Amino acid sequence: MADNLEALKEWIGKTEVAEERASVGRIHGLAALLDKPEVPEEGDPVGPMGHWCYFMPRVPASKIGADGHPARGGFMPPVPLPRRMFGGFRATYHKPLILGEMMQREARIANVQIKEGRTGTLVICTVHHEFSGENGLALEEDHDYVYRGNPPADSSDSTGGSGKTAMAPTDHAWRREITPNPVMLFRYSAVTFNGHRIHYDRKYVTEVEGYPALVVHGPLIATLLAELAIDNNPGREFRRFDFQARAPLFDNAPFTVAGKPTEDGCSLWSTTPGGSYSARATAVFA
Repeated sequence: MADNLEALKEWIGKTEVAEERASVGRIHGLAALLDKPEVPEEGDPVGPMGHWCYFMPRVPASKIGADGHPARGGFMPPVPLPRRMFGGFRATYHKPLILGEMMQREARIANVQIKEGRTGTLVICTVHHEFSGENGLALEEDHDYVYRGNPPADSSDSTGGSGKTAMAPTDHAWRREITPNPVMLFRYSAVTFNGHRIHYDRKYVTEVEGYPALVVHGPLIATLLAELAIDNNPGREFRRFDFQARAPLFDNAPFTVAGKPTEDGCSLWSTTPGGSYSARATAVFA
């Protein structure tokens, strides 16, 4: 199959530019989801993961694909593999985005890789994002989107054919247990305008994509890890945040987010109910 996918590399270099005002309502919605006692107002920073509440594609209903995402072949390449996953990202923070100001995001397809993994053919599309506010470039991110096939119908893998990961460490300095539920996932989908059906459509996610339950958003896991780092490093500013997804989490069991300090920031991870890695992250502070 890999040879038939080489044409997808023609999408490398494709760009898309969008502008949007950093409205406070979106960030208030995120703060409510995260159960924050205080909310920012105009003139305050958007926050390290708050920019994901903006710039989501708002295509007409007629241009939505079967999975709830915009149909492929516009900005994103038309990968024929059915599953789409958030593989991770690498972010560099230059200055804050400010609530109330106009923002611009330039996205560019940086790379398209075709690989044969233990679960079959994978296509990894890396998108480079530059977010700017009224005072110039604020944030750069490289996002990895992973496409793969659905597992066999008779698969007995409780992770929906996503494979197994190593056991997570237990020497954390900070730890929180998160109990996901459909309301949490719906609210995050709503505040980020994410129509991906794996997060709210139980019939679709179990019968079509073969997962055992609703899937917790990768960006939500990253946000929970970032919040853990911020809460345990008061007054320090993010300079880098790198996140790599390892295994999906579902709404049918609690999971944990944990971390510990390092020389220039902290090491972070999320843990499946079985104690293995769901994701790993590092934060570097100013």
